[in-house]
Amino acid sequence: MEALIPVINKLQDVFNTVGADAIQLPEIVVLGTQSSGKSSVIESLVGRSFLPRGTGIVTRRPLVLQLIYSPKDDSEHRSAEEGTLDTGEWGKFLHTKGKIFTDFDEIRSEIEAETDRMAGRNKGICPEPISLKIFSANVVNLTLVDLPGITKMPVGDQPEDIEHQIKELVHKYISNPNSIILAVVTANTDMATSESLKIAKECDPDGRRTLAVVTKLDLMDAGTDAIDILCGRVIPVKLGIIGVVNRSQQDIIDNKTISDALKDEATFLQRKYPTLANRNGTPYLAKTLNRLLMHHIRDCLPDLKTRVNVMVSQFQSLLNSYGEEVSDKSQTLLQIITKFASSYCSTIEGTAKNIETTELCGGARICYIFHETFGCALDSIHPLSGLTKLDILTAIRNATGPRPALFVPEVSFELLVKRQIRRLEEPSLRCVELVHEEMQRIIQHCGTEVQQEMLRFPKLHERIIDVVTHLLRKRLPTTNSMVENLVAIELAYINTKHPDFHKDATVVTSLLKSAEREDRLNRPVIMPKRHTAHPGSDGDGPKMALDQAPAPSGWLSNILPSQGSRGAENGAADAASVSHQLDVKGVLSPQKPVNLLPEVPMQTSRKLSDTEQRDCDVIERLIKSYFYIVRKSIQDSVPKAVMHFLVNFVKDNLQSELVTHLYKSDQAEELLNESEHIAQRRKEAADMLKALQRANHIISEIRETHMW
Repeated sequence: MEALIPVINKLQDVFNTVGADAIQLPEIVVLGTQSSGKSSVIESLVGRSFLPRGTGIVTRRPLVLQLIYSPKDDSEHRSAEEGTLDTGEWGKFLHTKGKIFTDFDEIRSEIEAETDRMAGRNKGICPEPISLKIFSANVVNLTLVDLPGITKMPVGDQPEDIEHQIKELVHKYISNPNSIILAVVTANTDMATSESLKIAKECDPDGRRTLAVVTKLDLMDAGTDAIDILCGRVIPVKLGIIGVVNRSQQDIIDNKTISDALKDEATFLQRKYPTLANRNGTPYLAKTLNRLLMHHIRDCLPDLKTRVNVMVSQFQSLLNSYGEEVSDKSQTLLQIITKFASSYCSTIEGTAKNIETTELCGGARICYIFHETFGCALDSIHPLSGLTKLDILTAIRNATGPRPALFVPEVSFELLVKRQIRRLEEPSLRCVELVHEEMQRIIQHCGTEVQQEMLRFPKLHERIIDVVTHLLRKRLPTTNSMVENLVAIELAYINTKHPDFHKDATVVTSLLKSAEREDRLNRPVIMPKRHTAHPGSDGDGPKMALDQAPAPSGWLSNILPSQGSRGAENGAADAASVSHQLDVKGVLSPQKPVNLLPEVPMQTSRKLSDTEQRDCDVIERLIKSYFYIVRKSIQDSVPKAVMHFLVNFVKDNLQSELVTHLYKSDQAEELLNESEHIAQRRKEAADMLKALQRANHIISEIRETHMW
């Protein structure tokens, strides 16, 4: 199991090279307030003094410290090329590309220089970590992260929000569920007010990942001790509480070695806390951390392996989506055009690989427009909508000219039915518009592969949209014209011999004949009078009754002969109408045309006669019958016209149109200029994929025996 920590160190190296935060590796995060003794604890674990010292914030960047046990016979980490075969201890920074540091004062200077380089000199902090490896025969395998000390108030030229910045940085590291929190507290302050334990509890409420280190045991007030604290009676910590004695500032000034400090620490613990001496002190802390980290790694490794495998798959897909770097731009352009045209047509036909499941699109929406939207729009138009009884009577009278109407004229039916048929044109053109809009929207539903290519080459995407939009716009007038012609064709010839219409017309004729016979039976007969002829008279011949006049032959087999009563009424009404048009001198007014029909108030001034009612019923019934025939025809022919003139035409000509305007335009170089971010993202994805594959290989090398 001792081999587990080097495995994590290798993984840390792999992911440090790509700056990845996605993989949360097991590590020990050192957390404490300023001047709590964090640096002294870490240096005691290493056995060397190498961390920057001073007042205020000294640690201003996270320091990822890997302690690697390297005895003299360690052939894995020692090599002649690096000159480390006989070196006792040395350090290596990630950012110095393998440079060997044998002088620990140089390591301190490098940490300070690298901190100033990224965080500046104004005491601000930077979240980018510094990675340092220390190889020694005097350390146990550990991975530590030293964080900036928690502070409350900005001092000197520190930023005003320094407390918030540090807390955010601390939370980022200790919220990692695979980390162990090493909370450093001082023995000469009240442990209940410890800021480090408070923050640790926020991210680890159960305390399963928290270990407390009590520093400055030798600085407690006379007459007090830390037995209650070390035994967990003040604040219990599940992973334990370990007390240590640090070097004082005077010891550091006097260059007291850490080995001497460790001896003094052991002596102090034996004298002051003899019963607890074997469970406290820096050596015990190092072994405890090593053991905790190994067990923690063992518990985290299965999930870590799964996570790495998942991310390998994700980044492989991401890298594939960015595509390979373009070598033959002409061939690539043709491939993209072909892929787009194929995907566009597949979306219409419903054979696309990635079918949308959240909304209708492509051919399915076009079908919905034809049979739901357009169909419902036509069904909502009533055959007699906007047509009143007065409109029908007016049409009948207008169709007779100056003569009184003897029968229902055919012209009035045609006039009125055409008016209703024209109402079908607007929803038909709206249907074309909706299909055109959907054809435009399909560009955005052409599948993930094409969308990735469009993101990769924004100029090409823009030009493809322009070409498709132009093609659709070019076909729109042709399609609209055809749909308008379909309605115009119906208006051009009212086919009263249509089989479906002829049936209704026959029924109406039979009903009218029955009504006419009934009228004749109920009508009184006007007998001729004989009287003597006088000079200047009209003659003494007999006058024929109206019902004896021969029935006129005409439309619908002599439909509805007019009655005398209606003629009389018309005459009286016409006379009244004319009298209204006369001015005071008895001359017709030039400002208003003569209207031989009754004024609009007639609609409410009197009730329609039986004959007028019958005329209206006849026209209404025939209009309904013929309108339904035409509506059915339009409902069938408009979708066919739209499919032929717009949808199928675009499908059949899209690729050739794109090739004509794009491939043959000698603009391949310009069109295939990648988005400025794509190349960078491809490189990042490729680096991350390599790191993940390397990590997967490292984890796979661990045998079961290493884990137990």
